[in-house]
Amino acid sequence: MTGFPHGVAIEGVIVEYIRYRVSGPSRTEFEAAYARAAEALAMAGQCLDYELSRCVEDPDHYILRIAWTSVEDHLKGFRSGPEFARFFAEIRPYVSDIEEMRHYERTAVAGTGGGGSLPTLYDWAGGQEALIRLFEAFYRRVLADELLAPVFAGMDPHHPRHVADWLAEVFGGPTRYSTERGGHRHMIGRHRGRGITEEQRRRWVSLLLDTADEVGLPADPEFRAAFAGYLEWGSRLAVFFSQPGAPAGADEPMPRWNWGAAPPWQPRPAAKTD
Repeated sequence: MTGFPHGVAIEGVIVEYIRYRVSGPSRTEFEAAYARAAEALAMAGQCLDYELSRCVEDPDHYILRIAWTSVEDHLKGFRSGPEFARFFAEIRPYVSDIEEMRHYERTAVAGTGGGGSLPTLYDWAGGQEALIRLFEAFYRRVLADELLAPVFAGMDPHHPRHVADWLAEVFGGPTRYSTERGGHRHMIGRHRGRGITEEQRRRWVSLLLDTADEVGLPADPEFRAAFAGYLEWGSRLAVFFSQPGAPAGADEPMPRWNWGAAPPWQPRPAAKTD
């Protein structure tokens, strides 16, 4: 999935669709009212994203799409919070124009067409071979680093490939880590009790970024921004779960990382000339 905060795919999202029929003279003010109401949606923690669309064939018809964290968060959280009053004050005059207002859950049928598809981070990085090369070189550096070597003392010789499988799945590649290694819960368990320090975390991130340069991972700013963003997010979680008394990892889905706010730069087709 794309378009959600921080580039992370979010499971269990509920989508609300509200269909309006607004007569021609009122359309301009209707759109202006929703532009003002959107300020409240943008402040609501229960709202992931939203979009108001106008029908091309019949401009009196509109569809508002709002992605909520859950039905309960929408009906009991947002509607009981301070943002709802601001939101409803703007759209109240158009309640009678509503033709449908329902919540929908996503199905497994989803994808992108050939004209709008983006490569996954996994494919852009060079696939499994590139990630194995990255982590084999990285862990050679780790074992020679005085700050990090104690954390990885007695490391399984297959560990670099296991981490390559993890990142491959997170970046949109094969789901081998979930099917063969135990998924997110297993990865959290691998960090429990290690007491990773902030200094070690920073060294781990900087060393991996240096290794990415060494092995020739793509150096374009869009990929490196997504890559570095994931390393910051993932390493901070690792520190959290490594501390004494950290909660046990829940059966959460594997994270899915995407391009976030900056998709890969791709040249536009040349304009046709007569």
